[in-house]
Amino acid sequence: MELNPAQRVLAFLGIVVVLGGTGAYLLIPGVRAALGQGPHAAARPAATPSRPPAASAPPASTAPPASSPAASGSAQPPDIYAWLPFSQGDLAQAAHVTEAFGAAYDTFSYTESATAYASSLRNLVTSQLGGTLARGWALPSVASQRKSQRQVSTARAVINSLRAYGPSSLIFVVTIDQTLRTRQGKSQPTGQYAVTVVNNGGTWLVNDIQLSTAGNS
Repeated sequence: MELNPAQRVLAFLGIVVVLGGTGAYLLIPGVRAALGQGPHAAARPAATPSRPPAASAPPASTAPPASSPAASGSAQPPDIYAWLPFSQGDLAQAAHVTEAFGAAYDTFSYTESATAYASSLRNLVTSQLGGTLARGWALPSVASQRKSQRQVSTARAVINSLRAYGPSSLIFVVTIDQTLRTRQGKSQPTGQYAVTVVNNGGTWLVNDIQLSTAGNS
């Protein structure tokens, strides 16, 4: 249907109004922002599923440090020398003399005289025992065998035990290890003796020697 002039003017005005509104929507940021559709519109946070907070691990139980028991005073060992008729120093001196005597007793050479042998024992034995040992050394049968075999001996002594004691005497059981060289070769005899030491004016000296199975008990 062909429009008359008046109708064509009204149609043109309607088109202008529609185009104007569309341009305003496209060109004016404030209009779109107000509608929540513009490029600067605040983004809506995405909904995240709620989850329960992670259970925190219980604190590790720490045992209190063990309290150290109070140091109790240790009992002192009894002073056994308070019960004995000699002191610790007396015992040490007597033991030293005994071992020195045991070594000298079986240390000798076939070239020595009785006087030389007795001299090696002088500060270790009483005069009585020294005289007895010198006489035994000089016995013709003993001296002859010693010289014919060319005997040379060295020895060492070790205390095994304290057999008996008194106010001024001690009896030790002593092992003497001897190394004896003769014309026939070398031998190592061992003997065990009971050695008596006596306190002679504050000095301990050997007063007797016997086989441990024979006496001095």
